[in-house]
Amino acid sequence: MPNAAEAGLRREIVQIARSMSLEGLSPVRSGNVSARFGDGLLITPTGMAYDVMTADDVVFVNAEGAPQRGGRAPSSEWHFHLAIYGAKAEARAVVHCHSISATALACARKSIPAFHYMVAVAGGQDIPLAPYATFGTPELAQGVVATLKDRRACLLANHGQIAFGETLEVALDLAREVEVLAAQYIAVLQLGSAHILDDEEMDRVLAKFETYGQQPALPKLQRPARAKVRPS
Repeated sequence: MPNAAEAGLRREIVQIARSMSLEGLSPVRSGNVSARFGDGLLITPTGMAYDVMTADDVVFVNAEGAPQRGGRAPSSEWHFHLAIYGAKAEARAVVHCHSISATALACARKSIPAFHYMVAVAGGQDIPLAPYATFGTPELAQGVVATLKDRRACLLANHGQIAFGETLEVALDLAREVEVLAAQYIAVLQLGSAHILDDEEMDRVLAKFETYGQQPALPKLQRPARAKVRPS
């Protein structure tokens, strides 16, 4: 029987998953939600509608990828959830969804460049695109982790989007923001080409975001120093 902490986290996962569905980010059964717990994670079950899901349906998967016995089968995407927690110490929750605009860009194999300063909410100068791999495979997990090297969110080619955060609500908020930015970028492309902010401006935005608002600071990026260009 789950202790109070686990029971509360299970309820919150279901609440976040239902919010994701009701808001149209991932209707019915698509997408998945997880939270780091103990030596593994708690994750939504595979193929189950969010409106009938209960806390008891949430599945514990250990660090080796083995689900708890006697319960539901975990989401088929547990591989990349577990891989993110293994690679990102700051990740406490992961939200994956098939939101319309982000998925449209992902299916067009387009990342989201710095057309708007809010792109920096994902931790860098763009919201990158992870390479395509079959869903639920270790290959997809490897591509996701590589793409999230210095980001908090990315698109998944021909698939959707993924975001992580220090809490479930923070992760969901980031997924919401990615979807808004994707919709705005598609609108800009319909008007013509976007004017992209340069790296120096995005660096200034990232620095300001470290002390902006009431949310935890974004992780500082570890990027190689830019080479100085000597005048000819």
